[in-house]
Amino acid sequence: MFPQGTGPSHAVALWCAQQGWPVHPLAPGQKVPPANCAECRDHGHPAAACPCHALGRWCHGFHAATTAPDRLNDWWQEQPRFGVGVSCGPANLIVLDVDAHASQVPDRSRLLPGIPIGPQVNLEGLATGFDTLALLAALRGQQDPVKDETTLRVQTPSGGLHIWYLNPNPRIRYRSSTGSSPRTALAWQVDVRAHNGYIVAPGTRTDAGTYRRIGASRQPATLPQWIAAELARTGHVPTSPPATAPLLRTPQPRRATKAAERMVQPLLDEVTACAATPSGASFTEKLNRAAFTAGGLVEGGHFTDSEARALLHEAARAARPHQERRNTTIIESALSAGAQRPLHPQGRS
Repeated sequence: MFPQGTGPSHAVALWCAQQGWPVHPLAPGQKVPPANCAECRDHGHPAAACPCHALGRWCHGFHAATTAPDRLNDWWQEQPRFGVGVSCGPANLIVLDVDAHASQVPDRSRLLPGIPIGPQVNLEGLATGFDTLALLAALRGQQDPVKDETTLRVQTPSGGLHIWYLNPNPRIRYRSSTGSSPRTALAWQVDVRAHNGYIVAPGTRTDAGTYRRIGASRQPATLPQWIAAELARTGHVPTSPPATAPLLRTPQPRRATKAAERMVQPLLDEVTACAATPSGASFTEKLNRAAFTAGGLVEGGHFTDSEARALLHEAARAARPHQERRNTTIIESALSAGAQRPLHPQGRS
């Protein structure tokens, strides 16, 4: 399946690059990117402003992803035990991440966001994302994606499943989300990996086990139309203003204003500083405060959505690189809450 490399992970990285999927390293034995260099950690700058990428370094996770064989050779020669992450947005991929975590099942009103599930629907035995995704498919009269043998499916070490699809319209940049997000989720315990997200490549080995391809399909199939409709319904497609809107509205700034930066940067610094204290640093509270403020600034037109997310994830990863999923949950929830209260800092220069 994979071309020859210096080791199994290197071969996986080269194979992914041959498919046109930009890849980046994952920390040895883990499913999160390796730590940034000291310069990036100390200064906490956004990925877009990082000089490391031009120098061929892997800082900032999926922002460093590439298909260049020479760079991949250098990375895996330096650390053959790196895992392989695929940057979903540039790869034009949408991956459904179905979890099988043992956790308390929420109220039926939260199983399928936006879809009321009446008392006549028997939910006995429902326990994981496999069940909620099957329920969504049944309600729509469609095949359960878990059983879609036409596309690449990858079993995770924890018993979950990654279902890979190709975005049929690259002009639509689908959002990533988590299945525990209160506002943007496809289903409970069903995450979406797309723009500004990454997925672990098939064949990658971690301390928990190997991500194994199942079934005969080795390539992603085109995203089914009904799933595309559900992604749009659940807020995974950024809404665009009407074509005439620019003629009727005052243009909003496309980059962060200095006043907005002065408001949010101290909060990001507090999050980053938690790296010095593994526990008891009020990390969740500080990240929540930073994301809530950023959400208000985005809604007020002082930050772009992607810019705010990049800054928040960078700060969270610097402090708690081992809990990427939990960081995302905190950020998404607080951004959504903050968006309900637009912020307009004093001074725009």
